Amino acid sequence: MMKLRSSPPSPFGRKVKLAMAILGLKDRIEIEEANTADPADSLRSQNPLGKIPALILENGDVFYDSSVILEYLDYLAGGGRLFPAGEARFKVLRDQTLADGIMDAAILRVYEKRFKEQKYRDPAWDAYQADKMARGLRHFETHAPAAPASAADVDAGTLTLACALGYLDIRFAGEWRADHPKLVAWLDAFETAVPAFTDTKVPPAPVPDNAPAVLR
Repeated sequence: MMKLRSSPPSPFGRKVKLAMAILGLKDRIEIEEANTADPADSLRSQNPLGKIPALILENGDVFYDSSVILEYLDYLAGGGRLFPAGEARFKVLRDQTLADGIMDAAILRVYEKRFKEQKYRDPAWDAYQADKMARGLRHFETHAPAAPASAADVDAGTLTLACALGYLDIRFAGEWRADHPKLVAWLDAFETAVPAFTDTKVPPAPVPDNAPAVLR
């Protein structure tokens, strides 16, 4: 059986878990929690970058990052489910990259609080990352995807967008919602169409200003 190394709050790990459910591959992959902050965790030998998610195949090969894993899972499911053929594929890849970028910026803002004492934090750096998030959200609000009627309507781009918005709910108290009503409505439709989105939720846990300099 394949093994997915991840952590419940990880939006990138959630991407893979949703893909597993949508593609009918949950019974072929065991989920094993990983601690990226623990040098003794075998994750660092499985993925030299020490990052999650990582998918360990039955033959011992390891695939990372989440975008590569999604491509592989789509291939296992017969292809063309999360990544359409032809020119449409490039829009999906673009949207996935933009949503990944929102998550990257959000995680960097979280790490700024976790790994640095308050006196060493850089407000300009935080604002720089926040602006990336804002521009990405503004793009998706202006070009909101069609609401999915079922999981069959979901692709890698919309799946990743849902995970990005879900992560902002967890770590930033859903502040994005006030200015993005189209995305709020779209995410509600996504959650109805993809029950696994509800199943993979974790409780909101915004990072406080006095967070200790450790990864949680």
